[in-house]
Order: sequence, then C-alpha cells, then structure tokens
Amino acid sequence: MTSAELDLSADGTLLHRGSPDSAWWRSAVIYQIYPRSWADASGDGVGDLPGITAHLPYLRNLGVDAVWLSPFYTSPQADAGYDVADYRDIDPLFGTLDDAKTLVSQAHSLGIRVIVDLVPNHSSDEHEWFKAALAAAPGSPERDLYMFREGKGDDGSQPPNNWQSVFGGPAWTRVTEADGTPGQWYLHLFDPKQPDFNWENPAVRAEFESVLRFWLDLGVDGFRVDVAHGLIKEAGLPDWAGAMNMLDLTDLDKQHPPMWDQDGVHEIYRGWRKILDSYNTTGDAANDRAMCAEAWVDPPERAALFVRDDEFHQAFNFDFLQTPWRATDLREVIASSYAANDKVGAPTTWVLSNHDVVRHASRLGLPIGTPRPNGIGADDAQPDAVAGLRRARAATTLMLALPGGAYLYQGEELGLPDHTTMPDAVRQDPTFARTHGKELGRDGCRVPLPWSKDEPAFGFNGTGDTWLPQPTVYGDLAVDQQEGVAGSTLELYRELLRIRKERDLGEGAISVLDEGADVLAARVETRAGTTQVLVNFGAEPVEIPSGATVLVASEPDVDTVLPTDTAVWFTV
Repeated sequence: MTSAELDLSADGTLLHRGSPDSAWWRSAVIYQIYPRSWADASGDGVGDLPGITAHLPYLRNLGVDAVWLSPFYTSPQADAGYDVADYRDIDPLFGTLDDAKTLVSQAHSLGIRVIVDLVPNHSSDEHEWFKAALAAAPGSPERDLYMFREGKGDDGSQPPNNWQSVFGGPAWTRVTEADGTPGQWYLHLFDPKQPDFNWENPAVRAEFESVLRFWLDLGVDGFRVDVAHGLIKEAGLPDWAGAMNMLDLTDLDKQHPPMWDQDGVHEIYRGWRKILDSYNTTGDAANDRAMCAEAWVDPPERAALFVRDDEFHQAFNFDFLQTPWRATDLREVIASSYAANDKVGAPTTWVLSNHDVVRHASRLGLPIGTPRPNGIGADDAQPDAVAGLRRARAATTLMLALPGGAYLYQGEELGLPDHTTMPDAVRQDPTFARTHGKELGRDGCRVPLPWSKDEPAFGFNGTGDTWLPQPTVYGDLAVDQQEGVAGSTLELYRELLRIRKERDLGEGAISVLDEGADVLAARVETRAGTTQVLVNFGAEPVEIPSGATVLVASEPDVDTVLPTDTAVWFTV
C-alpha cells in the first residue's frame, strides 16, 4: 500500500469537535498505582504509602497529571483491600494517616493530583456496622444497613434467590444467630467477606457522603468509584439466569441484570457531585474535584448516563479496552464512544490495562479475537511476547493521541507482561479459590514492579520479599534498564506524554479516515496545529506521506515506511 492510496488529505469523518480551555479532568492522563505492588519502604514484601511518596519524582518525569491509588484503607485484605473495614483510616500494612497526608502534599508540590479509590457497594465483614448487624436481631436497624433476607423453603435453608457471586459460588451466605440457630442470609456479589450495603437505607447514603468529605478535607482531588453500577438492586431481588459479568451478555434490552446498572444509582451520584462541586469555592476549573466511574455498562449510551453533567466527570471506556486488535473494530468503538459521550457533554476516557485485567502487553499477544481471559497460567497457551509488546506500544500510541482523558496502569510504561507462569500455590485472588481454579484471577497483573535489575526484588524493596513472585523477565524490564535508553518502552511513554501535552491532543478535534481492515488513520486538530495518526494492522508496510515530519513512532527508526503493528504521529 502506498501513501497515495491512503489519501490522508481527505476530510474524513469528524468524530469529536474538541474542548479547548477545558477542565483538567477532560484531558488528564492519570496513572494507577496499586499500592501493594508499587514500592515497599518497610521491607515486609508489601508496597506502602512511604514507598509511593519516595518515587513520586519518577511520575513527574514520566509526565502524568494525576495518580489514582487503589484502596489503602483498614482491611483484612480478603480481596486486596477492596474489603474495607474502616473508610477513614489507613491499614498499618500501608502506613498511617500522616503518611497519606505527606503523600498528598508531596504529590501536589510536584504538580500531581491525587485520586483515591472508594468502595461503596460493599464493606468488609469486619466493618463495625456488619459486626453489629450480626449481633442484632433480624429486622433490626443494624441489619437493614446490609442486604439480609430470609431464606427460601420451610426451614429457610435455601438462599433467597439464585444469584451467583462474581468471584464464583453463591452470592448468599447464611449466618448463625445469637442463639446458635441457622438464621438469615446476607448478599455478597463478590466474596463472602464483602457484604453488600443496602443503598435504600438513608443512613448508608449519609455515611458515604461523610466519607467523601473526610478525604476531600484531607486534600485529595477526587475519587475512582468501585463497582459504580452495582449499588442499587432491582426491587424484590428476582432470580437471574444470565451471566454475572455484564460484558458477557449479548442482548441487554431483553435481559437486564437485576443487580447491575439500575436507574436508582444516578440519584446517589448526583448527590455526590454536589459535594465535590462545593469544594471548588473559586469557580476555577483548575480547582475541580473529579469522580471516575468503574461502570461495566453496555451499550455506550447506558454508560454515558453516568457522565451527565451532574454526575461523574469520567467513566472508564471498557469497550475500548476489550476491542480486538483490528482497525475496523477500533475505528467503530472510537466512533461510538465519542458519539455517546458527546451527547451528554462528557469526555471519553480511554484505558488499556488496570488491576483487574490481563496486561495489554500479554493480552494483545494472544491470537486476535481471543476472548478476554481472566488470568493466564502456566498450562495455558502462552502469549507471543514480542507481538504482544509491539501491539501494546502501538495501541498506547493510538490511545494517547485520542482527545479526552486516559488512564495508565503502573508498569505498562515498562512494557511489563502478566506473570503467565505463576505457580497456583501462591495465588491470592479470591476468584481462584472460589472457582476451584477454573478462573485464575487477577494476580498475574498485580506483581510488584521492578525498579532495579540487580537489587533484591528488582528494587521493589531491600529485603527481596514480595507478596507475589516476580517473573525473571522483569529484571530486564526494570526502570534502571530503560531510563535514557532510546527506543525503550519507558522512553516511548515519556515522549508520547510530552508531545501529547505540547500539542494539546487531549483537547483536540478528531476526524477518522475509513481505510479498511489494515490501516486506521486519524487527524487531530488543536491550537498547536494538525497531528496525523497512522496505525498499520496489516502484514505489509505502509508508506508515510512524502514530506511528513515524524513526531514519534511506537517502534524505533520509523522514517518513510510504517511496518506492521506500528503506530506513528506526524505532521505534513
């Protein structure tokens, strides 16, 4: 294929008009830190807040605008902190409240905003509220804070309905009452140690509004909300025969799950938005506090309801994350995402990896079209590491050119793969245990980061202890092996983020050309000029237009020809 055949001078299809001079959260690049696996200052094998603070200059040099911290609250760690026992304190595993204050202060001094995780669908079973509920009688105010129900059958020995847990097994657990007799059942859409709150109870709503204010008063810049689509359940809790993962469903118009994406959640978030807005007393958008929804919702029009102008500021674009490595598929999801979000005046927020999915350097190394796996193990077909990393670099180059916000997951800037040969004996994800190994779970993407090849635990700490084992390949991918090395994945990310900011790509208008199955071509217009984006999915190289100036490419030494699985930004 030649540059003439591509006809990059064509007008293309305008997908998004852009939003110059917009609020920071509309175009921010936000970096997810999984505290357990970022850096361990104490040497106990688990990352902590002082470890994060010590490495904040690394993030400033990377060029991100904000960090999102996965949960660090007091927790028995049944689900790596997503089982919260105290929403207003730090688990000793990670440090203290003073450590959190220091982290926020240091981040702000470096120009980095701080977003914290909020887990409102469920608490830990060790939360004081749930312990009080177990001690109280059926029908008590304490029990009404959670989803307690009588069982079915003459003796109540059957669960209240047939719902299954996302982590495998029944979504109901029966309690033993104070007199020693079998009693009511409580709902847990995830692990039994994560009982679901009853969000119809005003006391639950008031408590979480107080939690929001606690962290905003401490100085955080916003929240990522876990399971944002799950707080309200359909009245009567009817039986459900479909999949528990909404993205496994094919016709949501005919089979809408009674536990997900109920319209009642939006009233809750409108109240939260008012609280966040009240903390911007100047009216300057630079002082906005922001919320991002983890809402596994389909179709895009339903997802867009979460980002109307009086609810969330952002919502993760999981459709984009799951799209196969094909030009036609990506072009379609980019267009549909802009169409849905622009209707409600919201930014599209792009993401390729996080703590719940196989890293895209591994996922894209599987045969194109492979369903998204929940973990990859030693007995599974292994990803093509070379193809996976090449496609991952190209995918990120495409993503960071797209106007809107973007999230990066720790270590993707190093090209880290999943740990795909992790021994089953060390796995800790509750999904693995509750499905009896049928699903491996998320441990493979949560492995501690490598900072220095020749230090214990690759520099994660000074003792060599790690809560999950690191694969040997992480040594060659350590930060000290990539810093300043031309063509390394780390330096590619730094260059992408620098140029994205210089050329205001996050605020631009974008047009996409329809170039068939092998090429995705786009044009981003900003105050800084026009940036062309070209991605080659085909087996044959593609010529870059004569006279083009290459700004950055996902592979080194791209000049006049774009090889397969490669992306480039250029001007003409």
